[in-house]
Amino acid sequence: MKIEILGTGCTKCKALEEAAKQAVAKVGGFHEVVKVEDMVEIMNYGVMSTPALVIDGEVKSTGKLLGVEEVVALMKGASCCSSSEATSCCETQK
Repeated sequence: MKIEILGTGCTKCKALEEAAKQAVAKVGGFHEVVKVEDMVEIMNYGVMSTPALVIDGEVKSTGKLLGVEEVVALMKGASCCSSSEATSCCETQK
């Protein structure tokens, strides 16, 4: 799973990056956390408010600082919905 933190380096962007790293440590397994600071790349995602959280190329959150548990929940939702059991698993999350 690739987790991207979109932001120019403000305090909230750095805090979201740290929360994402803590979430990865809590979930376990191999997950890549990447900080994206290039404005053109950020705008390519359609993000107008940072910090933003992107999981496997899908924007999950923009403009707010998520806590570790919120990032974990989004990670679990992303891994669930990309699995072969997506229809049964993701229906329960709606």
